[in-house]
Amino acid sequence: MPDEISPIRGERRLRGEGRRIGRVSGLYGELLSEFLGTFVLIAFGDGVVAMTVAGLPGSGRTADPTTIFQGAGDWLLIALGWALAVAFAVYVAGGVSGAHINPAVTLGFAVRRKFPWKKVAPYMGAQVVGAFLGAALVFVVYNDAMTAFEQASDVPRSSGDALATYSIFATFPAGYFNGAWLGPFIDQIVGTAFLLMFVVAVIDTRNLSVQANLAPLIIGLAVGAIGMSYGANAGYAINPARDFGPRLFAFFAGWGDVALPGTLSIEGVRFSNYFWIPIIGPLIGGVIGVLVYDWFIGDVLHARAMPPPPGRVPEEEAERSAEERKGNS
Repeated sequence: MPDEISPIRGERRLRGEGRRIGRVSGLYGELLSEFLGTFVLIAFGDGVVAMTVAGLPGSGRTADPTTIFQGAGDWLLIALGWALAVAFAVYVAGGVSGAHINPAVTLGFAVRRKFPWKKVAPYMGAQVVGAFLGAALVFVVYNDAMTAFEQASDVPRSSGDALATYSIFATFPAGYFNGAWLGPFIDQIVGTAFLLMFVVAVIDTRNLSVQANLAPLIIGLAVGAIGMSYGANAGYAINPARDFGPRLFAFFAGWGDVALPGTLSIEGVRFSNYFWIPIIGPLIGGVIGVLVYDWFIGDVLHARAMPPPPGRVPEEEAERSAEERKGNS
């Protein structure tokens, strides 16, 4: 049967095509897509942080085994890495589930984009599981490098103070907040609002149309822009699953309180019970971003696309007629 033609694609069958492996259509297939998309997101997003924090120093590519974050270059590497992680995650999952890969996107779409509310919790669950296992993959690949960094810096992860290696997995606020929660909370709302604003602008076919195969890349660049403009405040989680899934893994992998509940007090950095900020802040920000886009742009585009009431001359035609009359006079 090697030359049998696929009734779906009209081409030669792929190996295994048509084999029944269970019901993968509908919600179940979408959850598989969200899981894999978020897995890819974290595998490459946390992966680039692991490269910067542990891989490059431990492999002798920096001044010494504990030299990290000494300039803008490291931050640009991370911002670019996360941008590409988002782009390729959307390329992987976009054709099946739309590649939300972010509970803030799922909630924002449910509020304003007619995404079914019954799918919100399952999507979020699949995203968190994908993020958890993506972090596990990074741990397996980079554990030796992380251990070497902790030994060189004499801060074992079991101490609860291993902030550098913990930062591979999840976020924390900058020291200049002095343990206050409001600044990082506002930061997460603002960053995620911009993210959702950019996402709905890119996928809105009534606006400047982005070709379908370029949308994932543009969305990835949006994440990179947010990271470069707002990332230092709180690590630009802007995604509850991206933060909580790896944070939960880090807790089980030995980082203790610095992961959950997110508590640390060392020289220069202090925060307490921080874990909820990268969850609640992005959920609020996502809804705000969609609403702001619709109020300022979406509603205008919708009004322009609507036919005028009977007997009413469209605004553009009225202006054109006025200009013609002025020219004739």
